[in-house]
Amino acid sequence: MITPLTDVRQVRAASTAVAVVFGLNGFALASWFARVPAARDALGLGAGGLGLLLLALSAGSVSAMLTAGAVAHRLGVRRAVGWSTAVLAAALVVIGCAVGAWPSVPGTAAGLFALGYGSGVCNVAMNVEAAAVERALGRTVMPRFHGVWSLGTIAAAGAAAAALPVTAHLAAVAATTLTGTVVAARSFRYGGGARRGAGGVLAAWREPRTLLIGLLVLVLAFAEGTANDWLAVAFVDGHAFSPAAGAVVFGVFVTTMTLGRVVGPAALDRWGRVPVLLCTMSSAVAGVAVAVLSNSPAPAVLGVALWGLGTSLGFPVGMSAAADGDPERAAARVGVVALIGYTAFLAGPPVVGLLGHHVGVLRALLVVPVLLVPALALVPVLRRR
Repeated sequence: MITPLTDVRQVRAASTAVAVVFGLNGFALASWFARVPAARDALGLGAGGLGLLLLALSAGSVSAMLTAGAVAHRLGVRRAVGWSTAVLAAALVVIGCAVGAWPSVPGTAAGLFALGYGSGVCNVAMNVEAAAVERALGRTVMPRFHGVWSLGTIAAAGAAAAALPVTAHLAAVAATTLTGTVVAARSFRYGGGARRGAGGVLAAWREPRTLLIGLLVLVLAFAEGTANDWLAVAFVDGHAFSPAAGAVVFGVFVTTMTLGRVVGPAALDRWGRVPVLLCTMSSAVAGVAVAVLSNSPAPAVLGVALWGLGTSLGFPVGMSAAADGDPERAAARVGVVALIGYTAFLAGPPVVGLLGHHVGVLRALLVVPVLLVPALALVPVLRRR
């Protein structure tokens, strides 16, 4: 017999399981990023060659976003998470061998494509389960799951510092990630099981609300990704910070973004998505402006902190909003929004780099508020259905 207490325990177990999967996904992906310098040296690549190699990861991620909604619908969320993580784990082993044991650029590229695909499909499926758990709990928790993902990336940086050989390190990460994810996913029960049909993927592309959410997530992902890619360089070049100090500035951004995802749900439940996002996005606009235009280090770093807080809720709230309404169509809608949003991580680096070539990297960061200000008009589309 299912009792209310049993229901509460099941929801809590599913919530914990989602957090574990988010953390392990971030841990696995960031484990590769921590090994990029070692891969560059082992494969004998220059900046241009490394950039081309990293495109394989982006290509895999885009391919995943194109198909993840249908995969999650067809296999069910639990099986989609397990299957995609198996692909991710195998990819890490291939990369480890192609970098460490038998150096090979084509082998590394193949592994990176599979890593991007496996991580991307898992990303969509776990967001679908997270949105369903959020509905079952009756309160906002999605940003905290994304905060756990960020903590997983921090843990990966610490693990990489142990100085294990690349092959052994990535193999250990693969085994840990696959085992932990498969065990945790057994508690998934709200995102939906396997269903026949295409899952409304094409229909989701014709929904104005879904597309507008995707556009808003695109801008917010651009604001977040730009900081990830260029913030340290901008402060070194534009504010004459040392490389170590530039790394600390980036740490401030990551820390405040994670903090925003931890404390943000309470604000979202109290005041709602629209007022909170209007406030946080406005904070990001002000933060970027202060970070770029200030002539003093302390205000510039404070601006970075506001930037991190201001962008912390955009992506997770967009995922929640996409999954509103009919649970049967949640996977398709989340897949569409994720695909549109992830485009920012592909377009951001070259756009800022091109602007930086003409006006300097620091001034080029002002493209972020230029995009955020008109995007404020899209925030009402996040209102709960």
